[in-house]
Amino acid sequence: MSSPGISTDLLNRFVAIVGEKYALRDEGDLAPHLIENRGLYHGTSPLLLKPGSVKEVSDIMKLATETGTAIVPQTGNTGLVGGQTPRTGQADIILSLERMTRIRDVDPVANVLVADGGAILADVQKAAEAHGRLFPLSLGSEGSCRIGGNLSTNAGGTAVLAYGNMRQLCLGLEVVLPTGEIWDGLRRLKKDNTGYDLRDLFIGAEGTLGIITGAVLKLFPQPLGHQVAFAGLRSVEDALALFNLAASLCGTSLTGFELMPRFGVEITTRHIDGVRDPLEAAYPWYVLIDISTSDSAETAERMMNGVLEQGFEAGLMLDAAVASSVAQQKAIWHMRESMSDAQKPEGGSIKHDVSVPVSKIPHFMSEAEKAVMAAMPGARICAFGHMGDGNIHYNISQPIGADKAAFIARWREMNHIVHGLVLAHGGSISAEHGIGQLKRDELAAIRPAIEIELMRRIKRAFDPAGIMNPGKVVSLDA
Repeated sequence: MSSPGISTDLLNRFVAIVGEKYALRDEGDLAPHLIENRGLYHGTSPLLLKPGSVKEVSDIMKLATETGTAIVPQTGNTGLVGGQTPRTGQADIILSLERMTRIRDVDPVANVLVADGGAILADVQKAAEAHGRLFPLSLGSEGSCRIGGNLSTNAGGTAVLAYGNMRQLCLGLEVVLPTGEIWDGLRRLKKDNTGYDLRDLFIGAEGTLGIITGAVLKLFPQPLGHQVAFAGLRSVEDALALFNLAASLCGTSLTGFELMPRFGVEITTRHIDGVRDPLEAAYPWYVLIDISTSDSAETAERMMNGVLEQGFEAGLMLDAAVASSVAQQKAIWHMRESMSDAQKPEGGSIKHDVSVPVSKIPHFMSEAEKAVMAAMPGARICAFGHMGDGNIHYNISQPIGADKAAFIARWREMNHIVHGLVLAHGGSISAEHGIGQLKRDELAAIRPAIEIELMRRIKRAFDPAGIMNPGKVVSLDA
């Protein structure tokens, strides 16, 4: 059966590139690929293709450009802004990289790993570990998200403080352009000043300029010492002071500093199996402190002890627990990484992935709480995240007993309130999740006109037919 805008003959031409075995047309098979993780976007598509090689990706894109067929790249389908979801009522074809999962090479001497765009993040971590190296990107979805998507969204995660975002973790790319041309930029150089940095255009472009089919990733020595602590605090102000203390004492060995509210800890221990509060008493705020050292376990222990001792002496901490085993370290991190999922059983949740200068976090948090509670009495705020790099997931759970649909209908209203304060504090409305469909129009409204126009010029230059993940990031309609 043909789809609106695409004839059966054309669908068959696309299928012939990958073979019937690797093409999905049945509505039931397509269904999981048409909805994003939060359920905000439900797209439509007549076909999903699973190419097994760069050439097949190239052939698909050549045919798409020739016929004006829209292509939506999809890797792990874990995105949170609708960037990987086809449009509704359109005939976008989904191109999945789930067959392209090879770890092509690991070079522990040069500290690089080369992987397919469809390689699962956890598999990349394991491949690095097998060679005594660390690939530091860590996400709650690392068992299913894939490298191409991580790069396309410039993923951050919990280790940005020490290692940076994906942009800082990538040396080179292999990209199939919308025209089907292949750019082999798989360079392994830390220094390369030969012209424009094309790599940086594709990282964070959310599949609107091309399809990342391969990447050269940076590796690091495995830490020899690792300490994790969980501390209870009175306020966000104390958390900021403790962060500054830890950063001064530990330098680059401070690999994580996560902020969590009491409400977040309560719902995580309530809804996530196996999670428990490491502290006996309840406190208004908590921080997770992660220290990794390259020389010895003793150094990590000494650093953590120094942070805790001085933190208590300064009155910044009320209580603290240090993990005494790897299992306990993982358990504490599991609590933090499960905080998003723990909000689902509490009803509707309006999400914000924002960043503000670290020094302004306390004031932003205070002003945002006042504004949110004034607009929606009874709302339950779950603001947590990567305090060390200023990235706060400012999430709002519905009031107890509220109607979920009515609550979610106020999504844009609450976005306007929170994002307005973010911008007033010199921050960003998207820290690590991207723009996708969710924030595309808002981006156009808040950024300078010349900036949006430059994005459009880049989009037109790389994708003259307008077929590459249309409707995402930036609209071509001026």
